[in-house]
Amino acid sequence: MVNFVGAGCGAADLITLRGKRLLEEADVVIYAGSLINPELLDYARPGCELHNSAYMTLEQVIEKISEAEKDGKMTVRLHTGDPCLYGAIREQMDCLDRLGIGYEICPGVSSFCGAAAALKAEYTLPAVSQTVIITRMAGRTAVPDRESIASLAAHGSTMVIFLSTGMLPELSAELMRGGYSENTPAAIVYKATHPDEKVCRCTVGTLAETAKKNDIRKTALITVGDFLGDDYSLSKLYDKTFSTEYRKAEI
Repeated sequence: MVNFVGAGCGAADLITLRGKRLLEEADVVIYAGSLINPELLDYARPGCELHNSAYMTLEQVIEKISEAEKDGKMTVRLHTGDPCLYGAIREQMDCLDRLGIGYEICPGVSSFCGAAAALKAEYTLPAVSQTVIITRMAGRTAVPDRESIASLAAHGSTMVIFLSTGMLPELSAELMRGGYSENTPAAIVYKATHPDEKVCRCTVGTLAETAKKNDIRKTALITVGDFLGDDYSLSKLYDKTFSTEYRKAEI
């Protein structure tokens, strides 16, 4: 059996209880060494076989899994955050399907959740934004034209932008081309929930300048939108004039 495990967004104790248990039981762990907190490997039992996928190709990863299966060993494929976001797990699962190797997925805390926690922010504020767009700039991995930053920015929703820290001048230009003003609140969250986490608040127009000033070149999320401001409406959930199935409104 193979278990794809979301390692969480940084701090070692943000892995799920299930993910920690699977790590403790694994015979083989193939981990995303360029991204995960190395403290997570302390959960692996003595004698567990460890492989850093940062130095491996897809074929090499599948080969190691196949070898483990032949020996009746359980493999954990440890991905950063939640593996469903930019985790490149579909291609691995398709390979395992072709080989007849079973697998399951254990979700994790995504870095976009860790970034909100670092910002002490709520992405979905009433009268501000009820939609969160998770996306990235086009780079070595293409982005469909219909999902360009400018076209998504036209919605004026909360945006969380992955894998784009090295293209901030272009990102700012695309955000403004889509409709955000240069003064729209933004923030750069570097290594959310890691010990060296850094939060830099800025604007759409000052993203590149802020990153340069703080020597941030990678491993950061960009958040954009008025959720970072101070104006919003209170929710109806706790409004004393609003009835729910649990509570009657006060007249």
